[in-house]
Amino acid sequence: TFQKIADRCGITRTILYLYFRNKREIFTFSIKRFTEKLEVQLREVALSETIPAWEKLESVSELVVRHCVEQAKLLSVIIDYLTHLRRSGGDTYERVLRRTIRMRHIISGIVISGQKKGELIKVPIASVSNMILSLVECTIFRVTILDRKSADDILDALRLFVARLKA
Repeated sequence: TFQKIADRCGITRTILYLYFRNKREIFTFSIKRFTEKLEVQLREVALSETIPAWEKLESVSELVVRHCVEQAKLLSVIIDYLTHLRRSGGDTYERVLRRTIRMRHIISGIVISGQKKGELIKVPIASVSNMILSLVECTIFRVTILDRKSADDILDALRLFVARLKA
């Protein structure tokens, strides 16, 4: 409820209503904040001129996975929201896609650049971003549903995948 959210934030419900009209806006803002903070870090890595593409992919993957582990509580709330949205007929795929499209572009940009420089083998670009984001989705499932505190095995799998992309 709005009251429970306000209580957890240490504010009154009236103040909460000054910022958000409904719970959907709160969840949308939370998802946006989660992805925007992460995106800044990802762009820094992607724009580096001194790091080879394969290392950028490793760094980006690790940043995302570690961020998911650190934000497991928020991700649990987002999962609950998406479950509710799906049950009420909402398009959860479209919602998630909108929030991850920039991350997909960053990964694709790294792959395109790496292939042009000869640092990465020629593979379908969409497949690389889909694989990395699938492992991120796996991480989210593990930290929210399975209550795992570590994703080191997923990071190992990501490193193995990226190693196979080296030219």
